[in-house]
Amino acid sequence: MRYAPIVDRLANEGARAWDVHSRALAYKNEGRDVIVLSIGDPDFDTPAPIVEACIDDMRSGDTHYSYIDGSPQLRAAVAAYHERNTGQAVGADNISMSLGAQGGLYGAAACTAGPGDEIIVPQPVYVTYESVVHATGAEMVSIPLRPERDFHLDPADVEAAVTPRTRSIMINTPHNPTGAAYGRQDLEGLAEVCRDHDLWLISDEVYSRTLFDGRRHLCPATLDGMAERTIVVDSLSKSHAMTGWRVGWVVGPPSLRQHLYHLGLALHYGLPTFIQQSVEIAFTGDFPEIATMLAHYQKRRDLVLDRLKDVSRIRVIKPEGSCFMMVDIRDSGLTSQEFSDRLLEEAGVSLLAGEGFGPSGSGFLRFSLTAPSAEIAEACDRFARFVRGLNR
Repeated sequence: MRYAPIVDRLANEGARAWDVHSRALAYKNEGRDVIVLSIGDPDFDTPAPIVEACIDDMRSGDTHYSYIDGSPQLRAAVAAYHERNTGQAVGADNISMSLGAQGGLYGAAACTAGPGDEIIVPQPVYVTYESVVHATGAEMVSIPLRPERDFHLDPADVEAAVTPRTRSIMINTPHNPTGAAYGRQDLEGLAEVCRDHDLWLISDEVYSRTLFDGRRHLCPATLDGMAERTIVVDSLSKSHAMTGWRVGWVVGPPSLRQHLYHLGLALHYGLPTFIQQSVEIAFTGDFPEIATMLAHYQKRRDLVLDRLKDVSRIRVIKPEGSCFMMVDIRDSGLTSQEFSDRLLEEAGVSLLAGEGFGPSGSGFLRFSLTAPSAEIAEACDRFARFVRGLNR
């Protein structure tokens, strides 16, 4: 039997990047001593009041069909939360709930581009982006985030990639996998390209509450002429340690919400009712756990920088946000895939190879900070010993 062309478009290098992670989990299940730092799943619990609210809602019978794009009360709460965090004035009509940020990214891409169109994506890029773009039938046009700029965007590279088929640009700030956080100069230049060429900007901001050293997030929708052409995708997964809840949302023009509603009818028919009810308090309550998690991530970042600073032939790039950092291993004599495979087999540490994030990731490894400090310290020590062994 024959399958549709989409199955070939989805089976790409980004999907294969997870092979080392799957192998590490299998080893761990066998009882082997493996430290898994190849995934960004926070090692913290969801704040207890949110969990209790969910249980209460299930027990009270909120287990039936729900609003396709989110209840009016939930969308209003998300709108107020977004405005507090970014300064962009929006209402419930600007909000559509999605199955995590992943669902929001696909919805934004599918509603702005299709077969024959192009979406510009800076890379290294999170491994699912290629599948998201190709699932719409559009082509992903990659532009480099350069190591010498510590992976910050160069708007000139975006401008050079625009063609008559370009429909949107998809960015992620703070950035996974590099930890770069785009500043005003980056985003003003990008906004100028979008305005000059009448392009959509899809801005993935799931790490906007995970910024280090007192940095403040700048949402591109707040720049001149950008509110009507910017689609913000966000979620509670990282900021509230709720990866398994699949609560995401999209912020955009009211017309986009209507299109996402129709897409939701075809895909998921809405988030579970008991989740829609219970997560309202995540947007209205004050949870000190959020600041605690941020503080832990920053301490872990500093721990990695300190432990690996004297290891020759590698360079750790200091991240400005997110829960990831990049390690430059181009002088090691190995490709990042070879390094990743051998590090797991010989040292029992699982890191994702940079090739899985695109050609600009070649020669780098992604180091996740979503594990206890003791594990991260031990992983650094094993990493250092492995590199010293290569040096010998």
